[in-house]
Amino acid sequence: MSETPLSENAVTEPAERPENLHDLLGGRRTAVDATVGPLAYVAGYLAGGQSILLGSATALVATVAMGVYRWRKGGRLTAVLLGALGVGVAAAIALYTGRGSDFFLARIAVNVASALAWAVSIVARWPLLGVVVGAALGQKTKWRRDPDLMRAYQRASWVWAGIYVARVAVWTPLWAANWTALLGIAQAGMSWPLVAAALAVSWWIIRKTLPENHPGLRHPRA
Repeated sequence: MSETPLSENAVTEPAERPENLHDLLGGRRTAVDATVGPLAYVAGYLAGGQSILLGSATALVATVAMGVYRWRKGGRLTAVLLGALGVGVAAAIALYTGRGSDFFLARIAVNVASALAWAVSIVARWPLLGVVVGAALGQKTKWRRDPDLMRAYQRASWVWAGIYVARVAVWTPLWAANWTALLGIAQAGMSWPLVAAALAVSWWIIRKTLPENHPGLRHPRA
């Protein structure tokens, strides 16, 4: 049987790139922006001869400037306000205690709480990765009625819990030793790189956990 040749005018559509968690959740911009505050604080802190006040002011100006830039590009004004509030709280703690590394104490506390929240969500069968992805896809709680998706989200959520644990494990000794510059660099370095790794690894776990005939994240099965 002869094959039918393609017409010279026929246009072949490129294969659709498989969807992944990075496409669904993004997060790069937020994670990258989170490095601005720590690096600006370290720069001002060192430039001022270990001045907490100058470091805090530099971090606040840099954070607000980045927030306004994002806002003018279509971002939310609330992000600017929350960023400024976060720097303000961090600065208040450091100025009150007089320890430069205490500027990062609030971030350490947030990561401790996040690790606990992710672990509890998995045990309670409300894995936060499923909650986040389900909300992004407009599924509400439909994914919870799919045993395969539930299992996949539970396993993949441990990756995110592990990231928060890793951050706390690295940052806490630096904070205790009052190594302010190293702590700021470590906080910046463990933002987007770890988020990117978590997106890739958790997506790999989901794909390995779901059976081959599963229709995917967008189509939960009861």
